[in-house]
Amino acid sequence: MAPPSSLADLTTTAVNKPLSKSNVTASPAPAKPIGLAPALTELDPSKLKTTITTSPKVYSRTESTQWGKADATTDHMITARWTDTVGWHAPELGPYTRMHLWPTASCLHYATECFEGLKAYRGYDGNVRLFRPSCNAARLLLSSTRIACPIFPPHTIEELVKALLAVDAEKWLPEPGTFIYIRPTIIGTGRALGVQKPPEAMLYIVMALFPKLDNPMKLLASSEDSIRAWPGGFGFAKIGANYGPSLMAHKEAQLRGYDQILWLFAKETFVTEAGASNFFCIIRSKVSGKLELITAPLDDKIILDGVTRRSVLELARERLSNEIEIVERRYTMADLASAHDEGRLIEAFAAGTAYFVAPVTEIHFRGKDIFPAKSGGDGTYTKQIKQWLADIMYGNVCHEWGVVVEEKGFVSEYVDDAEVEKMIQKIKKLKASRAWETALEKVMSEELGEDE
Repeated sequence: MAPPSSLADLTTTAVNKPLSKSNVTASPAPAKPIGLAPALTELDPSKLKTTITTSPKVYSRTESTQWGKADATTDHMITARWTDTVGWHAPELGPYTRMHLWPTASCLHYATECFEGLKAYRGYDGNVRLFRPSCNAARLLLSSTRIACPIFPPHTIEELVKALLAVDAEKWLPEPGTFIYIRPTIIGTGRALGVQKPPEAMLYIVMALFPKLDNPMKLLASSEDSIRAWPGGFGFAKIGANYGPSLMAHKEAQLRGYDQILWLFAKETFVTEAGASNFFCIIRSKVSGKLELITAPLDDKIILDGVTRRSVLELARERLSNEIEIVERRYTMADLASAHDEGRLIEAFAAGTAYFVAPVTEIHFRGKDIFPAKSGGDGTYTKQIKQWLADIMYGNVCHEWGVVVEEKGFVSEYVDDAEVEKMIQKIKKLKASRAWETALEKVMSEELGEDE
């Protein structure tokens, strides 16, 4: 086999080779050894140990939550430890709590941290659904391998996410049309300082209330001295190192009245992503006169292979091919500005898990303002694509991308102060009745087993 042509190819090879030579389904038996490497235990959802909280949180609606400023997580979390001598230890579902890390933990010094973001939706038929969770699980594997953290069969992540939802969804997704954000994360936890492959790691999965962020947005194009990702880097992986360095630029955009940064690349100003979302535009071709739905390609590995991005492209190819040509190619801000000036820029939108499908109404590029949407709201195609996705997520249509989760719920002996006070007031009201004493005597005699 020819050697990989790039670092990104090396990452793909590193993922595929171990998976092809190990068990790909959960099993009590350890994975088959690869060469002379010791056999390590695979991640196994069937071994999940469950401990239900005795101190459940008070539920609050998403709109009353101070997003980004307050803890809005649910009652439980899932954790699973990994070591290079054993492999994956049995996963545990337990109360949401603090995590204990050594100050020298690998994730704190060498950015050995990756994560996923997906949502669960309470459908209008009452069912809870995940949207294409297998895609998120596969991408988490790719990201974990990119930072030298452990591998796992992707379906095991999906099963653990379902297990957490089965317990917490009943309380935290009470109404049709609501959703909750899910964050599977892998961190290197080894305590020894040193630039090396983490000898220990932790998988954890938490869920949190999350606001709707799909309002129209304004973008500030990144400056010449600011870059998000580069060929041979890690822009294609969902790792923490992609996000921290972008926050200064994001803060600048907000201070100037914009919602996100439109990330550009190279001196040609190739358009890449909008904040942490994929960016799309609809332009009428100068050559053919046809409408084109355009987004940046994945070829150079600087674009995140977003699940929403993939879904937008697949639905558009399936349902809009007679009206629009779907194009994945490089294009520049000069192309965008030219299309705008000539009246050929029809719509633009950002797409991702957090922002869903958010129309872009303005882009500022080094002194020039570009307005993709004249109405200030969803364009025709943006609105249509957004509705198609929402119908699948909320069960308005039956589709293989909407994966129904069986709920179990949890019962706790804990009673909050408000419920106790409510019962006190009810007892006081009952005591005022003339029948109270007689009824109380009868109840007590029944409990003691006495005859009347």
